[in-house]
Amino acid sequence: MSIDAVREVSLAVNAAHRFIYLVPESAQQAAELGVTDRAPAYFAFRSAPMGAVPWQVTLATFYNFSSRAVRSMTGVWDAAPPERWQAARFIAAERAMRRAGVHLTDDQIDEARSLTDPVITAADHAGKPLAAANSSVPLPPDPLTALWQQITVLREWRGDAHIGVLVDNRLGPCDCNVLHTATGRLPTAIVRNTRQWNDEEWAAAIDRLVRRGWLNTDGTATAAGATAREQIEAETDEHCAALWAPIGDAAARRLAALITPIDDAFAAAGTYAPLS
Repeated sequence: MSIDAVREVSLAVNAAHRFIYLVPESAQQAAELGVTDRAPAYFAFRSAPMGAVPWQVTLATFYNFSSRAVRSMTGVWDAAPPERWQAARFIAAERAMRRAGVHLTDDQIDEARSLTDPVITAADHAGKPLAAANSSVPLPPDPLTALWQQITVLREWRGDAHIGVLVDNRLGPCDCNVLHTATGRLPTAIVRNTRQWNDEEWAAAIDRLVRRGWLNTDGTATAAGATAREQIEAETDEHCAALWAPIGDAAARRLAALITPIDDAFAAAGTYAPLS
């Protein structure tokens, strides 16, 4: 399995999954369950496949959030059990894809499922808690939403693998955010607002990365830091090669092409404007 093909399909999977965190349909469904704040709703939706876990388990599996951010989910299982959060997430995904005009034919959905399903069936979920939990969720009846859930399993598998690589490289939860923003992958303001690391914690992470030679004292990435960040992505790709091996390079690239219209539709609808 070539690393280029792994990277291509991984990027497509992540892109096809990501709309769920920004569409108004998610907020509407959370409000119907009695939660109007975005942060606890996010953690409830994404944690729901694991069951009614305490916030500490979500913190461990999500990795790059501060404890104060994840603690906000306290009480979400009292508002509604995980099964209702999962059902609400499927409703949000289905309605959002219809609204955005995601146009995949029945044949395209079937072909995409013929590629995702054997990958998920053969996947080794050891050390992959979010992927394992999502793979156990019964698929919804709507074929497009069922495909999206399979995409979610694959997205979380890579995310789980990425956490393993971060730990192996001794890059802690705050530090990985600092390096991520320093290399231009996301605006610092968005990351600070959603992950809720305070000024003291952010500064301490910068100091640690400066000592490693990965950041300059002004918080910008050094050449070594940029190389280290790309090496972490490459190591994640290498780990994911085994995931995609059951279908091989050509089929992985075909899956990437089949699911790209999902992200294209949401991009055209302006869904990602807050990230620009």
